Amino acid sequence: MSEKNIDPEKNADEKAQMEVKSTPEDMLSAVEDIQLDPNKEKKLLLKLDLAFVPIIMYAYLSCFLDRSSIGNVKVAGMPEDIHASSTQFSTAVSIFYATYVTFEAPFAVLMKKWTPRNMLTALCVIWSLTTIFSGFIVNVGGLYAVRLILGACEAGLFPCLNLYLTMVYRREEQAKRVSYLMSCAAISGAVGGLLAYGLLQMDGVAGKAGWRWVYIIEGLFSIVCAVWIWFGLPNDPANAYFLNDEEKWMMRVRNEQRRKYMGSEEFSWEEMWIAATDPKLYFSGAIQFCQDILLYGFSTFLPAILNSMGYDSLHSNALTVPVYVWGAICFMSIAYFSDKYSTFAPFLFVVNIFSIVGYILLLTVKNDAVKYFATFLCAVATYNGPGLNITWLNVNVAPHYRRAMEIGLQQTIGNCAGIVVGQIYRKSPYVLGNAFSLGSLVVAEILIVANMLYLRRQNVEKERIASGEKEDTRKVKSGDREPDFKYHH
Repeated sequence: MSEKNIDPEKNADEKAQMEVKSTPEDMLSAVEDIQLDPNKEKKLLLKLDLAFVPIIMYAYLSCFLDRSSIGNVKVAGMPEDIHASSTQFSTAVSIFYATYVTFEAPFAVLMKKWTPRNMLTALCVIWSLTTIFSGFIVNVGGLYAVRLILGACEAGLFPCLNLYLTMVYRREEQAKRVSYLMSCAAISGAVGGLLAYGLLQMDGVAGKAGWRWVYIIEGLFSIVCAVWIWFGLPNDPANAYFLNDEEKWMMRVRNEQRRKYMGSEEFSWEEMWIAATDPKLYFSGAIQFCQDILLYGFSTFLPAILNSMGYDSLHSNALTVPVYVWGAICFMSIAYFSDKYSTFAPFLFVVNIFSIVGYILLLTVKNDAVKYFATFLCAVATYNGPGLNITWLNVNVAPHYRRAMEIGLQQTIGNCAGIVVGQIYRKSPYVLGNAFSLGSLVVAEILIVANMLYLRRQNVEKERIASGEKEDTRKVKSGDREPDFKYHH
């Protein structure tokens, strides 16, 4: 294929020719030999990052903060104030995921029809108000109610934000952007620890316990997120308000060059069925379940784990901050190299080894300083695992509606881990929870290798079909199943 640099300002005729093409095939043929100016494309990506990444990061930060703050308030006397037993509190942690896993796939599939801005803004408003109301609950029933509502609203956020990233960036550009998203889970832990440390000292202000102020103030922060999404997140990134005419043209070229990845704008039940029967989905979902055991167990119960080492509630929350910051740094660093080399399995496998060692130390060592060091090792895979795995699926599924369904179902499978976590992290010093997390990581390692081998085998089969060495007898041949669509492994 011949390549040529196109300067949109000096090649108006070529632009015009591309604009008048009437069919997807015509459009694709018009741009297949265009190579955008690398410097201008870098500037475009920087502009997109500056516009979208802060909004997306803040949205997920506030979401994860509101969800995981139950771990911060646990050590501040919330269960005692609402007369919740340890079993009831564990049920409250788990019940969040009952509605969370139920609504993930439907929200992901419906995002395009309802539009990203409308859906994400509405969900954000509802979960923000629910978080504020959490500061006024007086019994276990109220806790169950707000957790169920919170789960339903937050279910749509992560899969929809992931899908939105696929509408903006190429396959090889996504891991780094998902790292920004997932690093917010770590940052939310750090921010949550700092906020809890400060807000818990408001204990008694206006006659309210400190843990109530944690919920009220965090809910107010999330309201800001809803406003930001409404005004800052366009439904069509290619025609965003901050792009000039040349940049909009570049976005259209980029979209056409990855049409096979994006696919039709029309909903298709056939694509839903193809997605639901895709082996990649179940490999990825099983890996996500194992990695989410670590994510939800670690992020929700880290303050309690530190509390079990003898630290008081204020210091337990403060000591979580360096651990979460380290987790965010690790994820962003690993994601950079994953993008650079377009590979996922080796990085996933290696980061899990660090956390396996961390959990072994937590379970076998008595020294508190060594245990605290072990939490840093656990943090290496806490965010890398789920983040890299969802990106791995993102880049290997096409077109859009097939990808939307698979991301939703993968998250549904993975987030069932949250139900399990609430039952295994029940009693200090959380031996059962830590041991279960360790076992989950070992299983994840086996599944990662199996998925990598499956994708390699699929790539080899496609190469044989493309070369004419083998007849193509597969039932599905479109989207990511096309012979020239290479899976990243």
